[in-house]
Formats: sequence, C-alpha cells, structure tokens
Amino acid sequence: MQFLRSPGMNNSWFRNLTVGIAFFFTFLLFSSIGVLLFVLKPSEIISSLLSEEMFYSMKLSMLTSSASTFSVMCCSIPTAYALSRYSFPGKRMVKAVLGLPMAFPELVMGLALLLLFGHGFLGPYLEMAGIKVIFSKLGIVVAQFFVAFPYAVRVIYSTFEDINPRYEQVSRSFGYGEFETFRHVTLPMARSGLFASSVITFARCIGAFGAVLVLAGGSYMHTEVLPVTLYLNISYGNLEMAITSGILLMGIAFLAILSFERFEGGKL
Repeated sequence: MQFLRSPGMNNSWFRNLTVGIAFFFTFLLFSSIGVLLFVLKPSEIISSLLSEEMFYSMKLSMLTSSASTFSVMCCSIPTAYALSRYSFPGKRMVKAVLGLPMAFPELVMGLALLLLFGHGFLGPYLEMAGIKVIFSKLGIVVAQFFVAFPYAVRVIYSTFEDINPRYEQVSRSFGYGEFETFRHVTLPMARSGLFASSVITFARCIGAFGAVLVLAGGSYMHTEVLPVTLYLNISYGNLEMAITSGILLMGIAFLAILSFERFEGGKL
C-alpha cells in the first residue's frame, strides 16, 4: 500500500528539514576531513612523502595489508558460505562471536591477541617452532587479520545470501558435487561482492591501529605502518609527517568506499 502524495508534499517542511540536516552534517564531516588537505603546502607534503620513514611505512603497510587481505579472503569465503547455506549446532553463537570485534575497541582485540600469543598460551609453542608473533612484522599481519576478518565475513555473507540457492540446486541436479557447484556457480555469481569485500578488507587492514600497536608494537622503522607513523609523529610533534600519513590513509579509505559503492550491487 502506497501513500497518496499531494502536490505540495515534495516541498513539505519535514522533507526540507531532513534534507537540510543531511547536508549540514555532511558539510561538517567534509570540512573536518578536507582541512587535512589544506594545512600543509604541496612542497611539505611531497617532502614528507619522499622521506625514508614514509617510504618504509608505505612499503610495510602495503606488504602486510596484502598478506592479511589474502589470508582473510581465504578464510572468510568458506566461513560466510557455511553461515549462509548450512544449519549446524552453535551457528548463532558463531555469528555472535564473529561480530564481537566490530563492537569493541581495537585495543581490546590487541590485548586479547597479546595474551593469546604471549608466554602464557601459544607463545612458547610458537617460539619452539621458530615463529615469533609479538613485536614482529608477523604480529602486524596477525593483528590486521583478526581486525578485518569479521568485516569480510559480514560482506561476503550478505553476498551469498543475495544469490538464489536454486541455481546451486540446478547444478546439483545435473550431477555436480557441492564443491564443483560452489566453484563454478556460486563464486562466479558472487565475484562483485568478493571484489568489494577484498577492497574493504584491504582498507581495514591498512588502517588497523590499536590491535597492531598492542600486539606488534610501534617501533620506529621496524613495525611502523602508516597508522603507527601518524601516531609516532604526533607524539614527536612532527605534524608534517603525521598529516601526510593521515592524507594517505584518507585517500585509501575513499578509494575503498568508492569501489564498494560501485561493485556491491553485483555489477562488476
């Protein structure tokens, strides 16, 4: 049932109020973000970008975020598929636990990971195998993984939910197995959502800070990724490097959101 619209409804006070509020707060948000672009001179931004510290930070951020994104996608695709297609004991609990990291601060996740991979739990066994997680580059990847994994599962789960199971049933009726159907039917139909998820995951990994700081530490030119560069240089009072780091992170986030908006509708 649809409401009947009077000729003057498009110019009602309520419409104007809601649209005005939307524009006002969008303007405030844009102003708060855009101010980063106008504080420094272009020469200062270029100088910061060409510094040895920024090169190291960008290189480490790209390498660790790429590794984390690959790992997250490999694990989140089967997880999301299981949640969207199968019923099993404890399913609601699994979904609730996977959603927890999106509800509490990254620092809590970092502390939990520090305890898990510390000397009281898995740490000694990993060190016996020659694997060091705490205060290492591997720790960055681990922290990024656990921060981004729940987001990837949520996006991919929604993607699989939008695919009609009848396509898979038709494939199974022709004699294809579950894995063959998943590989040749479901994954191709979900490619746009998977692409959008990978972009969002990469942005989430490269922007992870609290968990990375606690688990891997914020060591200068060792575990220094872009968010850590921003944090360290604010601490030092070097606003040029801090603002440049912020601009890079903002640009990556903008491209990620743009890609997500473009491809989430399934039109890749």
